[in-house]
Amino acid sequence: MNNQKGKLIVISAPSGAGKSSLIKSIIDSNENIELSISATTREPRHGEENGKDYFFISDEEFDSLKLKNEFVEHATVHYHHQYGTLRSYINERIEKGINIILDIDVQGFMQIKDAGIDSTSIFIIPPSIKELQNRLNTRGLDSNDVIQRRLENAKNELTYAKDFDYRVLNDAFEDALNNLLSIIYNNDYAESENEKSAKILQNLLS
Repeated sequence: MNNQKGKLIVISAPSGAGKSSLIKSIIDSNENIELSISATTREPRHGEENGKDYFFISDEEFDSLKLKNEFVEHATVHYHHQYGTLRSYINERIEKGINIILDIDVQGFMQIKDAGIDSTSIFIIPPSIKELQNRLNTRGLDSNDVIQRRLENAKNELTYAKDFDYRVLNDAFEDALNNLLSIIYNNDYAESENEKSAKILQNLLS
């Protein structure tokens, strides 16, 4: 039996910074680490399974859980659907020695931080706003108007980066991946990398 508890790892980033690819690579190549499953009030899409993709619950149940403080973070998003991370689910996985990655926006992170919930928080930063725009264009998923809106949101989100425990630059994918793994498994992050990320962030905010 594994007597060592897991950790809650909170990862945020602007859209296009490469967060999803990094998280997928971490989970695919390492044991005892999972992506958190959110509760939501929206209907399941084709092929989605309850308890695997999401915990699908009613608005009434969601509201009841909110009143009981059963979420570590929650938000109302597209088309008024509610999403949240269940405290009981996180605690259960951590007690079993599993590290849980919580992929959320900065507002969700601030809820966790303000509540004093024990976590390791990481903000992934792009090398420049221009590179972020290039990545969003290359994805080919959004119109120009949406890309411009994402870039404006990114500038706002970057102002929260200082509140995270670590800031990791995603310029070269493998370097960013190795830095993330060092933080997650060894609580180790080279001071030189930390200084480099701090300088890049300063430039992004100027």
